Amino acid sequence: MSTINDVSRLAGVSKATVSRVLSGSRGVKEASRQAVLKAVDELNYRPNVIAQSLLSQSTGCIGVICAQDNINQSTGYLYALEKQLSQHQKHLLLRFANTKAEVMNALEELSCGLCDDILIIGARFPLSVDQENVILVDCMQAADNVNSIQFDHAFAAETACNFLTSQGRRQIALIHPQGSGFADQVLLGYKHALEKNFLPFNRNLVFMEATSSSVALQELLNNASTLNFNALLVADEQEAQRVIPQLQAFNKSVPGDIMVFSLAGSLHLPGIPTIPAIEYSMDAMAARIVSWLNEKTQMLESWVLRGDLIIPEIRKR
Repeated sequence: MSTINDVSRLAGVSKATVSRVLSGSRGVKEASRQAVLKAVDELNYRPNVIAQSLLSQSTGCIGVICAQDNINQSTGYLYALEKQLSQHQKHLLLRFANTKAEVMNALEELSCGLCDDILIIGARFPLSVDQENVILVDCMQAADNVNSIQFDHAFAAETACNFLTSQGRRQIALIHPQGSGFADQVLLGYKHALEKNFLPFNRNLVFMEATSSSVALQELLNNASTLNFNALLVADEQEAQRVIPQLQAFNKSVPGDIMVFSLAGSLHLPGIPTIPAIEYSMDAMAARIVSWLNEKTQMLESWVLRGDLIIPEIRKR
């Protein structure tokens, strides 16, 4: 079994430098850090985590409370975080929670010495959190003095509508089911885009608190005043997955008759057409979090991440 002395010799640096690299400390030259990481990989070195924790008063663990219903988005978050954190010898301790009570219970558990810092991801209910070592990621938040990374949902909706109008789609329906969160931001971006494109706001095309996307779509398709809509905004790719087969059952082709647009995440499933979407860079989000965890020279406060417009290739017949 390799030791820290072996890593030190192979990397050509002191044991102290190896320790600083493995603990994620600052003040190490990038060339030395890369040499240590390369030696660690070649030797398959595994540090004694318990001994390190006792010496440094640090667990090396980052707690993640996942309150996100969308399993695809959850996987994206966790993969990006694991990739970034593993480069700094940090590890994830994962908990899942569906309610505010479950989130707070998980937070209390992870705060009792199990983790150095804690991320709460995707909560769609207000949280009362005042711990400096907690970051809220894409969560509804009640306080302004909390470390958080927020997605720009207004920008996403506005970008989506601008793209749809550029495609000649002027009757744009919006379905944002109850529990999707950030309804006010989405509606704001939607209205801004309509105004910029000189389109009237038709409240019959908007369903912000529908019990389900299927019920809202049924109402759209059965209402004579909204029957001619030719574009549909939905909260994410899971909602798109629900509405597209329903549209096809009504003999509506996608995207021919109705162009469906996902405000969070692309859809790649056999038998379902690829749709335009807003996608958020999980790598950029994870890199920002890891940078703050390593430095902590100032409050992260509220950092806003804007998504990218993803346009699928449309095959010409």
